[in-house]
Amino acid sequence: MKRFLAVCALAAVMGAGAAQATQVFPLTPPPTAGSGGPVDETPMTWFVELKGQPRSEGGSASALSTERQGFRTEAAVAGIQFTERFVYDNLFNGLSVIASPENAGRLKQLASVDGVFPVATVSLPEPQPGPSPELATAIVQTQADIAQNTLGLTGTGIRVAVMDTGTDFDHPDLGGCFGPGCRVEVGYDFVGDAYNNDSASPTYNPIPTPDAIPDDCNGHGTHVSGIIGADGAVTGVAPGVTFGAYRVFGCAGSTSVDIMLAAMERIAQDGADVLNISIGSAFQWPGYPTAKAASRLVKKKGILVVASAGNNGANGLFATSAPGVGEDVVGVASYDNAYLRARGFTISPDNKEIGYFQATAAPIAPTSGTYPLARTGTVASAADACAALPAGSLTGKVALIRRGTCGFYVKVKNAEAAGAVGVIIYNNIPGLQNITVAGVPAVVVPVVSVSGASGALIDGRLASGPVDLTWQNIIVQEANVTGNLISAFSSYGLSPDLVVKPDLGAPGGLIYSTIPLERGGHGLLSGTSMASPHVAGAAALLLESHHPRFSLDEVRERLSNTAIPKVWGGNPGLGFLDNVHRQGAGMIQVADAALATTRVTPVKLSLGESAGGPVTQQLKIFNDGIADATYTFSHVPALATGPGTFAPTFFSAPATVAFSSPSVFVKAGKKGTVNVTIDANGVLADRSIYGGYILVTSNVDGQSLSVPFAGFKGDYQSIQVLVPTVNNFPWLASLAGTTYTNQPAGATYTLVGSDVPFLLVHLDHQSSQFNVEVRYAATNSPVHPVHHYAIKEELMPRNATAAGFFAFAWDGTRIHGNGNNNNTKVVPDGQYVLVLKVLKALGDPNNPAHWESWTSPVITLDRP
Repeated sequence: MKRFLAVCALAAVMGAGAAQATQVFPLTPPPTAGSGGPVDETPMTWFVELKGQPRSEGGSASALSTERQGFRTEAAVAGIQFTERFVYDNLFNGLSVIASPENAGRLKQLASVDGVFPVATVSLPEPQPGPSPELATAIVQTQADIAQNTLGLTGTGIRVAVMDTGTDFDHPDLGGCFGPGCRVEVGYDFVGDAYNNDSASPTYNPIPTPDAIPDDCNGHGTHVSGIIGADGAVTGVAPGVTFGAYRVFGCAGSTSVDIMLAAMERIAQDGADVLNISIGSAFQWPGYPTAKAASRLVKKKGILVVASAGNNGANGLFATSAPGVGEDVVGVASYDNAYLRARGFTISPDNKEIGYFQATAAPIAPTSGTYPLARTGTVASAADACAALPAGSLTGKVALIRRGTCGFYVKVKNAEAAGAVGVIIYNNIPGLQNITVAGVPAVVVPVVSVSGASGALIDGRLASGPVDLTWQNIIVQEANVTGNLISAFSSYGLSPDLVVKPDLGAPGGLIYSTIPLERGGHGLLSGTSMASPHVAGAAALLLESHHPRFSLDEVRERLSNTAIPKVWGGNPGLGFLDNVHRQGAGMIQVADAALATTRVTPVKLSLGESAGGPVTQQLKIFNDGIADATYTFSHVPALATGPGTFAPTFFSAPATVAFSSPSVFVKAGKKGTVNVTIDANGVLADRSIYGGYILVTSNVDGQSLSVPFAGFKGDYQSIQVLVPTVNNFPWLASLAGTTYTNQPAGATYTLVGSDVPFLLVHLDHQSSQFNVEVRYAATNSPVHPVHHYAIKEELMPRNATAAGFFAFAWDGTRIHGNGNNNNTKVVPDGQYVLVLKVLKALGDPNNPAHWESWTSPVITLDRP
């Protein structure tokens, strides 16, 4: 099958002007997390990694058990208090524990400990009730329909493990039963119904109560499972697969990623061909425990791990989630569904169907009844219905009002006051919009929102004469103006080590799939959580398609090489390709991946920082076909993002790309090579991220495969980590209850209970090391020539927002590290300063320019 590569047409558009770097602007401002007041992002649960190799890397169970017991003894001798949660030895060697920040700091000082990492809390969206279920349009976007209907692929014989909220195995679309012989054939519940790790929730309950039945009372996991392989009212990507269901959420609220790691260990034991993880913790390094464990599942257990890239698009760059950021893990971005399915009404004279979204906080629109329509403005009105309307002017009518200037509630209440019996709000930009009309007093008439195009159509008819509206009980399918564009919520990369992430993308915005029967059976969810199972299902189809099976590397290569990158969602009409560090290789194309007769490796070119000049890397072209072929090379640029992490700016700044040869001849069954030299655009500002796509085109079938590339312009270590924020961090602080207060020089601490000094630190970027030295205040000299550290951390994440911070406690000790259960030494009472030193991401510890530092005010220790 010839692959239609839409991006080829864009080469001429973007290939010119390589010497220019032109800023381009989105039609509407992208979402941002904002800055606001300080936000404490300090965890209370921690992974403790011990020094021995886990079993998957050759360690023995008995030796690891002995090592764990030695750690417990060592911690007890040091008087460190913590509560164990989970123990790991297969994919990760260590434990997860609950500990205060000060005790977590002391754990890092033990001789048996290799590292301590925060355990992130993960929340899920609630499934929304929706009209008649279907996945058909999303499946068309990925060619899964062709794989099923033309190639006959269903995923039969492939087991896909789903780590999520469980699966409603009673659902007929998912087989109707649990256990051997059922479609959901294995699984485990790690938490129980009542578990909820959200400390702000009234149903907070962080104590897991595991059992053997992984049923789903939340909905997210059932929705994910349906996308992978439903076979019933909904048809998933791979309707013939069997499932493993691993429940890590209760019925509501959050979970913690140490439970995810426990589930990975169980999945390694039970076995699977593919594991889908639609869960993640943002801003982490590939060395984070869940990312490392997922990579070991791939390399050591032969399980292809597919994970969501995360829904942190509003939090800026370098935000891809773990485990999706893992070295051998396929991290998946989200595109919006090509079509919307919405409830509808009709208008005269031809019963034209108009789809709408129900407004929140308004009475539900009826399913019958005919009313005259009236407009309160025109498509040119900027403030339609923002002022009081003539009394009685809308009596008995449904008002058509354009969005803009004032709030929806104001517009609706003005229409109500004029006698309207219903309101239609139409968008002032393309597409449908979810709106709310909450207020006091409450809205009493039905309110719906329609697209800008539908509003203009109705307005035009009203300009020519009377028009009636008839409420209907119908579902209207409408083209989605953001279809095939990256979803606004989808996270940006790169990973902190400058590796291209996400890897590729799939539909995740506005997806209908299965939800538990007691919640209606089918519903709508959006997120990279919904994109990841499209790729997991596609991997199952590829594994079924070839005997003997494709290797996991071949599956990744085929999916990536044949993916199609999409245009920038900020302003699609400009024709620029979206950022490589937002969409990876592009939208997967399953049928093309199954039928491809060529593979190109590596599947992505991570160029690192450009401070050293152009980067040359080699591509290998594998001719898996039966005919000799000549391959020609070209490239298509993608948009760059400019300096700044939290609010990305966008630039057309094509890199310079040169090939060692314009073409390569490769015999059937053989491989060829070409060297690619890539140089960042000279005009693009330093600290920008640039990228594009290498195209490899065969003369045999005309198929073009692509390889994404991305790099960092300039010196990566020029990114400042300790950036002063609106709250002027870092602080020396005291804690009273849950409130931190900034302390002046000379502040006195008794070191009793929580009366310890805290450092409140905002990290604007990920960092390779984070150390705190203890020094005498009078001389600024270390308290010991060697052992003068209070805190030593590695692979630190960045804060989620420009106002976020982490809190680090100092208990008045220093790391001694003599390996004899005497790894901390008490610092005598007196006056000290703490010197915070941060090694920038990928920095050279021997280069002073790669470190940042901050010295605290004077701290007085005065124990009772």
